[in-house]
Parts: sequence; structure tokens; C-alpha cells
Amino acid sequence: MSEFWLISAPGDKANLLAWDRMNTVTSKANLSTNSKFVIPDLKVGTLDALVGLSDELGKLDLFAESVIKKIAQYIGEVLEDSKDKVQENLLATGVDLISYLTRFEWDMAKYPIKQPLKSISEALAKQITQIETDLKSRAAVYNNIKGNLQNLERKNVGNLLTRTLTDIVNKEDFVLNSEYLITLLVVVPKSSYVQWQKTYESLSDMVVPRSTKMIAEDAEGGLFTVTLFRKVMDDFKAKARENKFMVREFFFDEKELKCEKEELRKLASDKKQQYGPLLRWLKVNFSEAFVAWIHIKALRVFSESVLRYGLPVNFQAMLLQPNKKSAKKLREVLNAVFKHLDEVAAASIMDASVDIPGLQLSSQDYYPYVYFKIDLSILDCS
Repeated sequence: MSEFWLISAPGDKANLLAWDRMNTVTSKANLSTNSKFVIPDLKVGTLDALVGLSDELGKLDLFAESVIKKIAQYIGEVLEDSKDKVQENLLATGVDLISYLTRFEWDMAKYPIKQPLKSISEALAKQITQIETDLKSRAAVYNNIKGNLQNLERKNVGNLLTRTLTDIVNKEDFVLNSEYLITLLVVVPKSSYVQWQKTYESLSDMVVPRSTKMIAEDAEGGLFTVTLFRKVMDDFKAKARENKFMVREFFFDEKELKCEKEELRKLASDKKQQYGPLLRWLKVNFSEAFVAWIHIKALRVFSESVLRYGLPVNFQAMLLQPNKKSAKKLREVLNAVFKHLDEVAAASIMDASVDIPGLQLSSQDYYPYVYFKIDLSILDCS
């Protein structure tokens, strides 16, 4: 993804010549790709209200950015093994983000320009807040299903000592409903198969002869059944452990096994059912939030331009996409072209050692022209 600079300068004749000069220089030196960023005539209101609104818009800008970043990251989480497809799901009104930015048009239907700026700002804030609230609730539901499913699936991995036996054992492997007899499951290392067959009947009294059978095997060993009298069970377990035969604490319960299998099936089905609608919701609301974010940027440019350049409203906004490794040179060109807008600020930028009493300027956040950054790299989820 890319970084964009949204800038503005007065729209009078002298400054239109400055724009032309900037476009010529940046084009010839291949410093940036530039396009006009059209902001409609919005209702200004009082300058006092505009100053207050400027602060609110700064906070709203950061909030909207954090929400679209969360949505993009969550799309990556939902896509799981298809994370490489995140970017193709990040669209704004059906087009890629760079196309939307470079061809920006104010949405008159959603944000009517006859409304006061504060009303538009409040509508944007309400919209972003609602999207964040919905994201939290939908993510919580999906994450709960996904987490429970992962926990059950995790039981199906690992060796025979730790994994669930739900999908391994059968009713026929056990002596059930006997007052005296019980069938145990023993994990035997591969290197000890012969030893097991020779010694299991003599590990304790009352072991049923020829009652062992291997019912599962993995890379490390095998799972064997053995039937014996209940009253010697503890003694058998202790002797087995001495010989490095590990008895699994497992008692066959058909209902419990059936419930576990059913829960696994249900969670897998629930996750599948949730996946499609959730991904669609994320794509739609990413678009909504991104569009709202860029309208907030436009409002910031408008309000800051009026505060900087005064009334009547007359400014030109431009979107610049700096080319790789050209940002520093581009900044120098812009500062040179527009230094007449604020000689004091321009001087302080060009000579950081100059200390101007009562004026705190940082070359990082103040320029002679209005400037806001749109950094799409925040959406790189790879």
C-alpha cells in the first residue's frame, strides 16, 4: 500500500501559478503522482466553532483510522490460511483504495453539504462508532465458536498419551457393564511391543489371558487394550508404570463420546455458517468506514484551509502520491513553491536552528500549506 499527502493552498491566480509550477517540477523530476482533490462548498459557520471543530476532527480522524485498521486485521484473521487475499477484500465503493482516493467524490446523499460542518462531523462519528460496536459483537460471537472448535480440534492432535480417543475407540474394544472386569487402555512405546506381549499377563494377578489388542498406533507407540479384574487395577497401573507402559485414564462412556463428536460437528458447522455472512459484513463495513475516514480528511482540509487562508472560501486541494525515496525532495519542492504563504513558518522549516519567541513549529507537522497524511500502509496485514 502507499502513502498519500493531502495538501491545500489558496485558489487565487497567484497560487494557481504556484500549483502549475509544482505540478511541472514534480512531474519532470518524477517525484509524485498528483491529482485534484475536489471538496464541495461546505457551510463554514463561525470561526470560533471552526476552531473547536478542528480539534474534534483530529480525534475523529485517529478513531476512524483505528477502526479501519481493526477491520482489515480482522479480515486477515477470518481468512486464516488465505491471508494473502486480504488486500483484494479491502475495497471502497467497489474499487481499490487508490482509485477511490485519486477519484474522490463527496457523497452528497450520505453527508448533505447544506448541513452545518458539526452535523456532518457528528454523523461521521456516529457511523464509525456504530461500526466499531458491531465489529466487537460480531467478532466476539465468531471468536467464541472458533476458539471452542480449536480447543476440541487440539485434542485430536498430539501423541496417544495426550490426544482425545473419541475418534479411536469403539464399544467392541471394551468389556462393559461388568461388576468385576474392566478394560484399560495402555500406551506402549514401539520398542517395547515384544516386552508388552510377553509380560502384560504377569504384571499383576487376575489379568485376563490373551485380552490385549492394539487399536491405534502413531509414530511413538501403540494403544493396547487389556482386561483385568477391577480389584487389581491400581496394582496393575503401578507395575505397568515401572515398565514404562502408561495407562490412560479413560473409561468408555458412549453418551459422552457421542456428545463430544456432536459438539465438534456442530461447532464446525456453526463456524462455516458464520464465515460467509461475517466476511461480507466486514467487506461492506470496511468500505463504509474507509469512505467515512476520507470524508473526515476532506473536512479537516476544508476547516484548516478556512482557518489558514480566511474568507471567502477559496482554496485548491491536491492529492500527492510521493514516489519511492522521493519524499524528502518532494517536501523541499513544496516548501519552496509555497513558502510565500507563511514566510515565518517556511524560514523555521528551512533553518531549524532559528528560535522564534512564542511560536513553536515543527517541520514534521507544520508547513506553509495545509497538509494531512493518508497512510495506507497501516492496512498491510501480511
